[in-house]
Parts: sequence; structure tokens; C-alpha cells
Amino acid sequence: MGLPLFQGLRPLGRAQVARDTVAGISAASANIPQVLGYTAIAGMPVVTGLYTLLLPLLAFAAFGSSRQLVVAADSATAAIVSSSVSTLAAPASEHYVALVGMLVLLTAAMLLLARVFALGFLADFLSRTVLVGFLVGVGIQVGVTMLGPMAGVAFGSHRTLLQVWELVRGMQRVGLTTVALSTFTVAVILLGHGKVPRLPLALIAVLASIAASAAFGFGAHGIAVIGPIPGGLPTLHLPRVAWREALALLPVAASCVVIIIAQSAATARSFAARHRMRVDENADILGLAAANAMAALSGSFVVDGSPSQTALVDNAGARSQWAMLVMAGVTLLVLLFFSGPLQYLPHCVLAAIVFTIALRMIDFKALADIRRESRGEYRLALVTAAAVVAVGVEQGILLAIVLSLLKHLRHSYRPHSAVLALDAEGHWEPEPANAGAQTAPGLLVYRFGADLFYANADRFVDGIRSLLDHAPQPVRWLVIDASAITAVDYSAARSLRELLDEMGGRGVSLLIARASPDLRADLDRHRITPVVGAQRIFATLHEALAAVHEATPVAKPASA
Repeated sequence: MGLPLFQGLRPLGRAQVARDTVAGISAASANIPQVLGYTAIAGMPVVTGLYTLLLPLLAFAAFGSSRQLVVAADSATAAIVSSSVSTLAAPASEHYVALVGMLVLLTAAMLLLARVFALGFLADFLSRTVLVGFLVGVGIQVGVTMLGPMAGVAFGSHRTLLQVWELVRGMQRVGLTTVALSTFTVAVILLGHGKVPRLPLALIAVLASIAASAAFGFGAHGIAVIGPIPGGLPTLHLPRVAWREALALLPVAASCVVIIIAQSAATARSFAARHRMRVDENADILGLAAANAMAALSGSFVVDGSPSQTALVDNAGARSQWAMLVMAGVTLLVLLFFSGPLQYLPHCVLAAIVFTIALRMIDFKALADIRRESRGEYRLALVTAAAVVAVGVEQGILLAIVLSLLKHLRHSYRPHSAVLALDAEGHWEPEPANAGAQTAPGLLVYRFGADLFYANADRFVDGIRSLLDHAPQPVRWLVIDASAITAVDYSAARSLRELLDEMGGRGVSLLIARASPDLRADLDRHRITPVVGAQRIFATLHEALAAVHEATPVAKPASA
């Protein structure tokens, strides 16, 4: 079976080509200024931002499956590049560019391995809560970093808190003209976005500042400009660095892979669901690997599935990767014919554009929704954001993964448990499994809300002991509602057998209700079934209660 190509492009009708062509041109007008700004975050030469919208877009369109995902420069991965590689070489230097190229190549290789082993499921290990918190932290970090060039102050540190201190100490060196131009740019973009959201305000700001800079000589009046930019197509080459430097970049590449898989999958899924489309996460990983390989060969930096740029093409009406191919075509024209005027672009304008992007990364609505629905998860999001700001992007990614897993583990360790009891209408309802709770005289129906494993087995046993010890009347029958228990590991099986021995001494008989085939298999394997008795393991709660009622009429069976 051959490798499916251009899944995000096919089928392609004439009407869709026309619509996506217009959408691609519109999206390019907004995305080109963005990627120029991302080079400031990544510490790369400005022209490399344009390279991310050329060959990487073509590669993902060929191998990916998402019809709308835009794979290009992104602030999160650009921040990882800068915070890591800048400790090894001066930003924008020849050695720095080579190191970044090797980092991108390693990232592509790891993504290819992830595709070989079908690791698309790894995206599920970053919960929405910590991903929101992570992006909030990155937004704050990027925003603070951009305050330096916006004020004309050079930062010596890459740590956000130290940058704030440097900005405070360098207030006397602030260029008032630079600040005024930065503030005006931010105000135009933010205010105009609410009134005319489809107008490419960032592009207008870039063109207007280039024209004004060329006409009035901004560079001679204390406003730093980009300077000459080499035009034409990128030259394809392999980055050359020492082996020890390549090995030092492996952990950084791993961090990039995690955020690329997680963010790209989340973005592709959300927009596919909006338009009732389907995506293949593993095919998208292959597309991302190919895109990063092309970025490395063309001398660019890490590319990712960008939520903000995908939203732009979606708002423009794009419904296939044809729009991204058109965007690549527009970028090609800029590289061939319009790179000269870019030398007049003020650094502070680029920084101001990125600053507005950073502000939009802070999703206040999502934070408010999380806070309203779950205070615990809200605190989790804030902790993740604080870690990114205080410690760094890489550490923030790792913390996000750990917190996501710990959140799930905590639920498994301390699941909801309940005692089922009859209400006034004769229906079985769950009640908190507090000491003194009982289903009926002589009967206790206990529900445990997770699989039994080594960490929660003692909690399961202790909960039952407490209910038995504090029952208003002595319990003769214990029915375990196993609807949420699908597996029992070795440690939990030992604890369960000890409980069974103890209950035998108390004169309590145990039945298991709602036992799934998987649970039955585990009970057989751990030799629990002979101890309980196969005749006392039931598929439904109704059957278990009927068996109890037949032996001793302590409770009226009801449907369950």
C-alpha cells in the first residue's frame, strides 16, 4: 500500500480553488508580518521567517492530513529555540544559525520516529487546562521580551524576571521616539482588530513603517531598523556543527517535539471538529517531520502547527491546503522581488506586532471558563503559567506534562466512591461513602470510581472497613458495584484477598456486580474468583441484589 499524499488537498473542486486562493492571499498578508516577528523571538535573521512559509508549507501539504492546519513559525517553539541555543552562540550569528539548523534537523528526525511508532496518542497527555496555562506563560514571556526592542533597551538576560529588572534599570536609556512608534503600532492593531477584524492591520503597519522609514531616515534618528536582507531563494544545505553540540541539543529537540505534537494535534482537531472534518494525527506527524526537515535544509528554524495562523486562514474561508500553497506562492514573490524594502522596517514595529500576538495568546475567556467550572484546574493552569515565566519554556513544557499526568493519577488514586441507597421513589441513588452510610439493614452496596491498582488499593480497602465498622446495623452482605473497575493489578489483588479473609471472619458475604469481561479475566488470573465464588459475580446490579434478596430479604431488588 503506497503512502497517501495530499490528503489535506483532495478532493479539490474549481469553486474551492477560487475560494481558497482568495483566502491564501488574505492569510499571507497577515501571516508574513507575523513570521517576520517570530524571528525576533527565535533570534534568527529576519529572512528566515519568510523561509518558514515556503518549503515547510509545501512539505506539510504533501504529507499531512489536516485541511486547515498552518505549519510555519510559531511563538512557542521560537521561544524554545531562543532560550536554549542563545546560551551556546550569539543570536543571528553564523554559528547560531548552524546550531538552530541542527536543532531543527534533530526535531524532524524525532518526529519521524514518532510517526514510525505511531505516537500520535502522546498529544492526549497534555490536558487543555495545562495547555492554556502554558500558552498564557509563553504569552507573558514573549510579551516581556518584546518590551526591550519596543523601548529601545537591549536585554542581556533571557530570563523573564531578569528582563523586567533590566527594563526597570534601563528606563533612562529608553528612546522616546521608539516608544512612541511602538505604542502607536500596538494601539492601531489592537483597536483596529475589534472594529475591522478582516483588515490586515499588521501588514498595513509594516508597509506604512517601511515607507515612513525610507522617506524620513528612521535609522539616522535613533530608531533601529532591520538593515539589508538577502533576497532570492534559500540555498539547501545540511547544518554543520560539532557532535558534542548536536548531543547537547537533543533535550531541546525533545521539548520541541512534545509541544509540536500536542499543539498541532489540538489545533487540527479543533478546526476539523468545527467543520466536521477528520484528521489523522500520525499522518500529520509525518507532515510535521517533513516540514521541519525542509526548514532545516533551507536554513530556517522550527516550524509547528500554529493556532493563531490557522485561525487566520479559517477566518479567511480556507478549507484545504490549497490556501497554504497560495500563501507559499505569495511568500516566494516577496523573496524574489520585495526583500529590498524590508531593510527599512523598524525593529520596534516588528516587536510591537509580536507583542500583540503575545497578548492574544493569553486566553482570558478560557481561564475564566476553567475558573468557573473547576477551581483546582484553574490553579493548575496558573502554576503552569508561572513556571514558564519564572523558570523557562522547556521546564514549563515538562511541568505541563507532569501536572497533566499527576492530575489523572490523583483522580485514579482518590476516585469518587459512593454507597447506593433507595430513594423515596424506589430508585437506587449514590450517596457519599461517609462513615455511617448504609444501603439497607444488613446490606451495603459500595461503588468505587476507578480501576484497582497498587496506589489506591489500600484506600479501597480502608473505605470498606470504615463503612463496615460504622454501619448502623451489622452488615451481612457487601455488594461491590464494579461498573468503573475494569482492571485489578497484582498488588490490588493481594489487598482484595486480605479483605475477603477479614470479611469471612466478620461473617460478611461479598458479591461483585456489573463485572465486565476484562475484570472477570483479571479476577480469574489473580485467583480471586474461586475465593468470591463464580456464582457471586454478576453482570448487572439487579442480578446481585436479587441473589441477596433470595438469600435474605434485606432489600427489595430494583432495576439497575
